[in-house]
Amino acid sequence: MSDAQAVERIREIITLADALAGDFRHVREDFERLNRELRVRLMDDETGRGEVLERLFAGVDVIAESEAGRTFSAFWRLLTDPEQSATLDDSLDRIMSRRFASQLPVKDRRFLIGLTRTLLAQGGLVHEALQQFAASLKSFVQSREYLEQRRINNLLKEAQRTALALKDEIRATEALGYTLPLTSSRLTSVSQWSLYDPSLEAPPKPMRDADIPGIALESVAELVAQSEIDFRGLKANIRAVLEERSPASVAEVLDCHPASQGLGSVVGYLALGSRHGVLAGGDEIVEWTGSDDQLRRAKIPAIYFLRERVHELV
Repeated sequence: MSDAQAVERIREIITLADALAGDFRHVREDFERLNRELRVRLMDDETGRGEVLERLFAGVDVIAESEAGRTFSAFWRLLTDPEQSATLDDSLDRIMSRRFASQLPVKDRRFLIGLTRTLLAQGGLVHEALQQFAASLKSFVQSREYLEQRRINNLLKEAQRTALALKDEIRATEALGYTLPLTSSRLTSVSQWSLYDPSLEAPPKPMRDADIPGIALESVAELVAQSEIDFRGLKANIRAVLEERSPASVAEVLDCHPASQGLGSVVGYLALGSRHGVLAGGDEIVEWTGSDDQLRRAKIPAIYFLRERVHELV
């Protein structure tokens, strides 16, 4: 073979090898089509377990056993077999060492040197797609998802048959008297989202020491009176009432000395009565005015303070 014939033959091989990429795409498309067809057969098969189901449950990789799957598997074994792959690499090296190889463009020489690597990369993509389709089909069957798809498919077919049966009885413009509520969702693109940028937020201002306010003893007493029960004042009120009458109930003490602390005063009288008073049995009604100027009323146990025990209220 002359150098010119050898160069022409090499260019034919390069053209064929370059066309393999397109062939790989066709193989992937065949696998996608086969995957869809198998799923359709699973949904349309009205029998309990059809041929596809039987083979899948038996552990057969239906996609890999198809014609396209067997053809690609054979080609993949050729590329991944160590002996055959080494033979291909050796043949390429011998071709590149021939005298006519220097007449090839640099692009063609690089293509021949990396031919095995290119074919493995392209075949790896197809092999990965083959495995994914087979795994997804197996998961589709094992999860019984095809049963729900078959049920929905049957419902749609039944609705179509019913609509065809009524097409001559009901006109397209005739009102049915039925409102079908439609659901909707707002779809937005991920590109419309705005990421949070902390640098756009103003840093918090440092805390400064507050000015020390002036406060009088009267203000301190008022704050204490609002937070604690003034038992000293309550005892003085009880002693003042017992000088005029004995016994005296909590309600009678409140009549003479209204509750300055609201409910707190009532609770204070009950606490003092439990220690220094007499529980007479029964209930009585007490009234007081809260800080919001609202009159309130409560039922409490009837407790009486005695003049004989006034020394306990010192």
